[in-house]
Amino acid sequence: MFVKALARSAGLSCLLFTGSLWAADVPEDYEYDKYNAEDINELCAGCHGSLGQGGGGGVYPRLAGLPQEYMEEQIKNFKTRKRVNIPMVPFANDRELPPEDVRDITTYLSNIKLASQLPEVSGRIDGLERLQQAEAVVQIPKHEGDLENGEEYYMEMCRGCHNKDGMGRGNKPAVTGQHIKYLKKQFQDFRSGEREHVDQVELFGEMTDKDIEDVLAFLSVQDD
Repeated sequence: MFVKALARSAGLSCLLFTGSLWAADVPEDYEYDKYNAEDINELCAGCHGSLGQGGGGGVYPRLAGLPQEYMEEQIKNFKTRKRVNIPMVPFANDRELPPEDVRDITTYLSNIKLASQLPEVSGRIDGLERLQQAEAVVQIPKHEGDLENGEEYYMEMCRGCHNKDGMGRGNKPAVTGQHIKYLKKQFQDFRSGEREHVDQVELFGEMTDKDIEDVLAFLSVQDD
């Protein structure tokens, strides 16, 4: 099944140039293996954080709480190069993450719930416990932009899939609580055509740099 990080890391260089296809579907009777998922997450944590909170100063996205189906689909896209992401090539490759492992890690991450505020403290609290609480919080800093324009653009173009509060709908991911640096890159990739999106031209064809900044500003305050 899943090869632990130390064992697999030796083969990463050769896997960088290995073609990948989605080899098979997960068997219908497959049962989620939490322990396997925790093992896999040790590798994912290097970029995405131990709780899927994201990392690299917002370069690597928050995965915690995203829909399982959405994350599984993105890994399929990495495997087939439908979505080009060079850093993910050696990790998404079928020899690294077969379908059962993909199902496990995406299920695991989808079930992690992170707060946007530290819980209030009543009385004394152990320092380690407070640190652990802080690690489970993702609070997006306010991004500068025209909130009114950002809200108007978002409600017209994005609400249908991502909900009016940005928390996602069905298998569409939440954009509230996601790191601004990552979101900005995705907007730019959608606009340029580097990453595919439904109704791409209609949604992003006339989107300006200012529109992007304004939508990001609107999203950045939705978790306040």
